Amino acid sequence: MSNQTMTAILDHLMTRYKQRVPNVQRIVDLLIKNQLITTVDDIVNDHIAFRTMGVPHLGIQSLEKIFLAHGYQKEDFYRFDHKKLNAYWYSPPSPDLNWPRIFISELCVNELDPQTQQRIRAYTDTVSSDPVDALDLNDAAAVDQFLHSPLWHTPTWSDYTALLDVSEYAAWVIYNRYYLNHFTVSVHYLPDGYNTIEHFNIFLETNGIPLNDSGGKIKVSRDGLLIQSSTVSEKVDGSFTDEDGGAVTHLISGSYIEFAERKRGREGFDSQNADKIFESTYRSQTDKIS
Repeated sequence: MSNQTMTAILDHLMTRYKQRVPNVQRIVDLLIKNQLITTVDDIVNDHIAFRTMGVPHLGIQSLEKIFLAHGYQKEDFYRFDHKKLNAYWYSPPSPDLNWPRIFISELCVNELDPQTQQRIRAYTDTVSSDPVDALDLNDAAAVDQFLHSPLWHTPTWSDYTALLDVSEYAAWVIYNRYYLNHFTVSVHYLPDGYNTIEHFNIFLETNGIPLNDSGGKIKVSRDGLLIQSSTVSEKVDGSFTDEDGGAVTHLISGSYIEFAERKRGREGFDSQNADKIFESTYRSQTDKIS
């Protein structure tokens, strides 16, 4: 596989993501205005994250193929019991490539109540084979199109809201599919005074950027070497069908931005931190800024 292909895939992902998350450009503009960076290319992207449904033909085992094919290495496993999620992270093949780490999570659908399982499978069962197997993984445009195309029919508003009450993660995926969930600014590469999460959070809030306060605005790993924070998800117009088959539009959670400070070359992630960062898209956070 060509390194140029994965570089192009990552660029395509970020282009669409920035269009969907206006706070990305807002933060970039603030960094440039305050002379913390010269251009957006000065930002080091710590990692990007995807959410998936853990069902046949989909989930981690499917999506990871895109990244493994381009040299990414599968690393640690993480479990989130309360949210019924599994996850892995993937390291890039070489630091010289400046590719971000990848974090892929999946909802363990078979651990949900039967009615919720049935509601989810009414959509996901329409996928009868692994769609990644049909992709030319050396065609960046094809992979980009796949990551931004529906995997199943548009959910009804009633199904979306029913899922929201059981698993906000499930509701997010049933509508957003493989849209990039977040990218992550590596704050420890920024100039002194802004290169810790503590100081960078103050900078963000002073400029009106709301932060996820689930578990505290600053999330610290158990070893103290990975410190993270995140914005609250920006809402997007979600197009649904109603019970009569008509089109309806509702504001729903989209994607967000994460910030990471790594000390002493700390790699990997921390399930305690990640558990709370997942909630950047949850109503407990987004409803506070509606």
